Amino acid sequence: MCQVFGVSRSGYYAWLKRPESRRKIRNKELIKKIRKVHQISRGTYGSPRITRTLKKQGITCSRNRVARLMRENDIAAKTRRKFKATTNSKHHYPVAENIVNQNFTASHPNQVWVADITYVATDEGWLYLAAIEDLFQRKIVGWAMDSTMTRQLVLDALRQAVWRYRPSAGLIHHSDRGSQYASHEYQQALKDYEMNASMSRKGNCYDNACMESFFGTLKRELIYGTRFKTRAEARQAIFEYIEVFYNRVRLHSALGYMSPVEYEQSFKTAA
Repeated sequence: MCQVFGVSRSGYYAWLKRPESRRKIRNKELIKKIRKVHQISRGTYGSPRITRTLKKQGITCSRNRVARLMRENDIAAKTRRKFKATTNSKHHYPVAENIVNQNFTASHPNQVWVADITYVATDEGWLYLAAIEDLFQRKIVGWAMDSTMTRQLVLDALRQAVWRYRPSAGLIHHSDRGSQYASHEYQQALKDYEMNASMSRKGNCYDNACMESFFGTLKRELIYGTRFKTRAEARQAIFEYIEVFYNRVRLHSALGYMSPVEYEQSFKTAA
């Protein structure tokens, strides 16, 4: 082999015994840390969030370096799938004005809530999830799950959010114009809680993009690739994802790579 490549035997054996470079040693250590962060994130973080997490741990490295090491070692974030609508807007209920109008910002908690419904497949059949997100810290403040997609499902999510956070009068509640949200019962509940109703335009998923983004993240990071034998199994997994991981641990790019709870606490400390 040495003759083929035109090198001496002594040079070849000297190369074999040569100690690893400092750069290579540091890369090996960095790969271990990248794998650990990736594992803690449940395989959901790409190079931007992994770089931010390492920085919080006092490890300084460029995003390009992290991306290269991830690529070379087959470490990748889970991929996203296409959007699919779940609510029915063909009804005769009154439709509220689109107050939010794709302005997905808020200056403080409990100013704007967005709501929507999604579905999860199990061997027992569909499990429907209704969720409410606070636009300020992108926290899921209320949620409910059931085997049917009814008005009661979204009412349960709303009541949970109100019970937990006691918002002041004037909060804007934004949803699509599905029959569950446009129903007399739900609209009456919004009036009782002194909330202002806002609804998306017909067939425009971008008018509720933040909720679509959350559901996309939930499905990409938890649902896709997982087979739930029962609805109870799916309920437990979704509960743990929302309350333990998403709200408290997962870094959110719109929050300067802080978790919703961390961002909320920093706001309260500053205030």
